[in-house]
Amino acid sequence: MSKAFASQGDLEEKKITFSKLSANAYAYTAEGDPNTGVIIGTDAVMVIDTQATPIMAKDVIRRIRKVTDKPIKYVVLTHYHAVRVLGASAYGAEHVIASQDTYDLIVERGTQDYKSEFERFPRLFRGDDSIPGLTWPTLTFKGEMTLWLGKLEVKLMQLGRGHTKGDTVVWLPGDRVLFSGDLVEYAATPYTGDAYLTDWPATLDRIAALKPRALVPGRGDALTTPARVRAGIAGTRAFVTKMFAAVKKGRRAGKNLRDIYKESYRRLKPEFGHWVIFDHCLPFDVTRAFDEAGGIRDPRIWTAKRDAAMWKSMED
Repeated sequence: MSKAFASQGDLEEKKITFSKLSANAYAYTAEGDPNTGVIIGTDAVMVIDTQATPIMAKDVIRRIRKVTDKPIKYVVLTHYHAVRVLGASAYGAEHVIASQDTYDLIVERGTQDYKSEFERFPRLFRGDDSIPGLTWPTLTFKGEMTLWLGKLEVKLMQLGRGHTKGDTVVWLPGDRVLFSGDLVEYAATPYTGDAYLTDWPATLDRIAALKPRALVPGRGDALTTPARVRAGIAGTRAFVTKMFAAVKKGRRAGKNLRDIYKESYRRLKPEFGHWVIFDHCLPFDVTRAFDEAGGIRDPRIWTAKRDAAMWKSMED
């Protein structure tokens, strides 16, 4: 490939913030790198999304241990992407929980996704030699599951498809804090390469209907007020709908994928180009939108080979 992925040139380490959102909820954020959520119940801890490697997960654990010595009993995977799940073994959790749809996606494409994501964005896989293999859920659910961390109620919910078909949000109804995974981003470009773009806005409506007081997005700062939560949901909706509309318009005009990408880039850059990973995500986003607009309902599997071919086809 004559031109490297945009993300391969991203070598700058990000500042980590571990912020308290409520008596029970914390957000581990890193200036647009993947976020991790932490819930501390009365007798146990839950971690939501794990970081990409066990080595990277150790920093999350270090910060958890500054605020509690309770055991980390649960790890929840909001979806199947390698950068979210492959650090799970570091926590020594009793259970790794995911939706059944996420489990099925790991079976179908987990190996390919790991290789694809690592080659796209190697900085996010620091200490990759510590990864023991794919992360397999030990508990799965469909629709909704309620857990109690002692006296603290935690709800795991599938509110609809969006970023993937297996998306799970984690909701603390007593605190009104939501962990959205990559269904919501904040000042970070949504990755839609495995998305259901037609469904995503309705899923955001269901998130908004919960009226979270605070929300931890998949990327970007923790949203600590209802106004910021609304802004995060609105920004994600704006990108998803405008990007998909631009691609559908190009398809209706009979244009090819490369030309549609170039036009979409010009159209979206002024509004979203300052967001984290815009140049990295957009080729994958437009490719998936092109497929869905053409009637391919379920996302095709990304492989390292397919990634390279797609990226090359977008070059000048």
